[in-house]
Amino acid sequence: MLKQYLEYLRSVRNLAENTIKSYRKDMSVYRKYLKEQNIKEDSIEINTVRAFISMLSVSGLSSKSINRLISCIRGYYRFKQRYGYCLKNPFQGLKCLKVDKWLPVFLFEQEVIELLNLPLSDFWGVRDKLIYEFLYSTGCRVSELVGLNIFDLNLKDCSVKLGGKGGKERIAYIGKQAFSTLKHYLNLRKYHIKAEDVSNSNALFINNHGKRLTARGVRYIVYKYLDKLNASKNVSPHTFRHSFATHILNRGADIRVVQELLGHASLSSTQVYTHVGVERLKKVYRKAHPHAGMGNQERKGKV
Repeated sequence: MLKQYLEYLRSVRNLAENTIKSYRKDMSVYRKYLKEQNIKEDSIEINTVRAFISMLSVSGLSSKSINRLISCIRGYYRFKQRYGYCLKNPFQGLKCLKVDKWLPVFLFEQEVIELLNLPLSDFWGVRDKLIYEFLYSTGCRVSELVGLNIFDLNLKDCSVKLGGKGGKERIAYIGKQAFSTLKHYLNLRKYHIKAEDVSNSNALFINNHGKRLTARGVRYIVYKYLDKLNASKNVSPHTFRHSFATHILNRGADIRVVQELLGHASLSSTQVYTHVGVERLKKVYRKAHPHAGMGNQERKGKV
C-alpha cells in the first residue's frame, strides 16, 4: 500500500520527487515506531497517535517537521480509506503543532548590487553573474533555475517559463540588467556545450563539463562569492527569492501579484514578506514623524 500511495503522489498528485522522498522517509519513521511498539497499522487509537507525536517532540524534531509527518500519514490513511483498505483515519481531525513565526533573511538592494559586481568577465564569470541575476530578477527556486532549457526563454518579451512545484508552470520576467547579461551569456555558451544527449545540450545553465548545472553546483557558486561580501547573514541561493519578494513589495507591488510571480499556491506563504515590510515602515515612521517618539516618553513617565 505504501508503494501504491507514493506512486499516487507522483502520478496523480504530481508532487515533486524531493517531496516524495521526504514522505517515504516520514512513513519509515512511523512504521518503525509501530513495529517497536508491536502495534498493527490499522488498529491504532488516538492515544497511540499522541504518544507517537510526543516521541517525535522529545527527539528534538521541529514543529514544522512534525506537522509534515502528520500531514503525510493523514494522507496515507485517507488514501487507504478511499480504496477500502481501512475503515477509519486515526490522524483525521488532529491539529497540527503551533509553528514559530519567522522572518526570511534577505539582502538589501546595495548588497545585491555588490554581489552582482563580484564575478569576473570570462565565460564562467558571466554564467555566475547570470545565475545571480536570474535568482533575483525572477524570484525562482534553485530547482526551477537548473531545470531551465533554452526553449523556455522568450527573448521577445523578456520572459521565461518556469516549472514549479507539482509540475505547475508559470511565467516570470527578466529584468533589463539580467536580459543584457543573458544575451552576453548565450553568445558565449555555444562554445562550451559538450553534452551529447538532448537533455544536457538544451540546458540553459551548464557546468565546467558542458552539462546541465545541478542545484549543488548553484549552491557552490553562490557560496564562492559570499566570502567576499561583508554581510553577517546566513545567505543561501533561496535568499535571492526572499530578496526579490521583499524588494518589490516594499516598492508597492500588490501581494496577489507577488504570489503569482513566486508561484505560491496559498497567499499565506506570501504574507510572510509583508511582515518584513511592516517592520521597515515602523522604523521609517519612528525616524521621520515628529511625534513618533511620544509614546516612549509617556511610558517612561516624562509626559
